[in-house]
Amino acid sequence: MIDQRIRFETEVLPHLDAAYNLARWLVRDEQVAEDIVQDAFLRAFQYFDSFRGGPARPWLLAIVRNVCHNWFAQRKRGLELVNPDEDPEQDAPSLDQHGNLKTPETLLAQTYERVQVNAAIADLPIPFREALVLREMEELSYEDIARVMQIPLGTVMSRLSRARSMLRKTLISCK
Repeated sequence: MIDQRIRFETEVLPHLDAAYNLARWLVRDEQVAEDIVQDAFLRAFQYFDSFRGGPARPWLLAIVRNVCHNWFAQRKRGLELVNPDEDPEQDAPSLDQHGNLKTPETLLAQTYERVQVNAAIADLPIPFREALVLREMEELSYEDIARVMQIPLGTVMSRLSRARSMLRKTLISCK
C-alpha cells in the first residue's frame, strides 16, 4: 500500500493544478471546483490499481471531467458565471517586457480584455469549453483530449475549431 501511495503521489499529485483548472472552467465556481477535485483525487487513488500506466495527466483529467458531469447531472440547474476578478495571477505585480511596472491605463485595458476573454470562454457550451481548456490551457495533445473526453480524434479537432470560431466571433463583437 505504501508503494502505491508513493507511486500515486509521484505520478498523479503533480497534476493537481491542471485538475483544478479544468474543474473551475467547467463548473465556473471555485468552491465547487475544489470539491470536485477532492472527489476526483479520492476516486483516482481508490482506483489507482486499475491505472494501466502511461501519462497520468489525461487519466486524471478524465476522472475530473466525469466528476464534473456527475455534478451537472445531480444539480440540473444553471451555472454561475466565473468571477474574472478572482484570477490568481492578478495579485502578482505586472511588468512590461522591460521589467517596468505597467501604467494604470495599461493594466485597466488588460483587465478589461481578460474579463472579456474569460466571459467568452465561460459562455461556450460545455463540450467546446472543455476541449478548448484542455488544449489551450492544459496544453494536452489532441490524442490525450480524445482519451479524456472519450471521443474520436476528428471530433476533438472539430470541437476545437468550432470553439475557436465561437470565441473569435464573440470577442470581435465585443470590440
